[in-house]
Amino acid sequence: MRGVKGLILGVFCAGLTACASAPPTPAMLAANDPYEADNRDMMVFNGKVDRYFVAPTVGIYFVLVPDGGRAAVHRFLNNLTLPTTFVNDVLQGEAQRGRYTLERFVINSTLGLAGFFDPAGSRFSIPAHSEDFGQTLATTFGAKEGPYLILPFLGPSNPRDATGLAVDVAIDPTNFIPFKQHIWWAVGREYSTVLDLRAQTFSTVQGIQRSSVDYYAALRSLYRQIRAKGILNGRPAGADLPDF
Repeated sequence: MRGVKGLILGVFCAGLTACASAPPTPAMLAANDPYEADNRDMMVFNGKVDRYFVAPTVGIYFVLVPDGGRAAVHRFLNNLTLPTTFVNDVLQGEAQRGRYTLERFVINSTLGLAGFFDPAGSRFSIPAHSEDFGQTLATTFGAKEGPYLILPFLGPSNPRDATGLAVDVAIDPTNFIPFKQHIWWAVGREYSTVLDLRAQTFSTVQGIQRSSVDYYAALRSLYRQIRAKGILNGRPAGADLPDF
């Protein structure tokens, strides 16, 4: 799956370089979204993939898997991301958060049966969080987000976060599992992650779509707010962060 994600990012970047869309308007530049026309086209494409392929599967997933089962799958998938989160905690100099991540991974991988249960949280009150290399680029290296992008299949992003995604995939230890069926494990994990994310956000996304005059602009704003909050790690704006 590392190669699949890399191919998606590479093809998209090449497409941006080769695209012949009209020059960005002042409004696009003011919103730091010079590729808005191409992004809107990509959002339409992603919407069709979601409508005709992902959403029906999510419906089946809801019917076949009860609430408790979906929660267990969500915990298992989150547990798989903890080694990458730990690396990013360390790179960001977040010693306490790194300790929490390591403790959660060890406890939930053993007592929690590979992460299907969460004794680290329910019994030991160890808080959960997530980190990625896009956040590390912002906090440790002061990288700016760059223009807003809609990636094929992957959705909202920007050059900094797209780079971070590629690095996270590269350092994920599960990508180095040496067994013959690794490609099926990778594809299955990615698809399960998509199903889980879609199931977790189904009501929220529908609410935004129904209440927004411009769904594209609303999604862009929401994505930026979520990323900004994640970069702050609970600190007040401006505290121990580079000047963006």
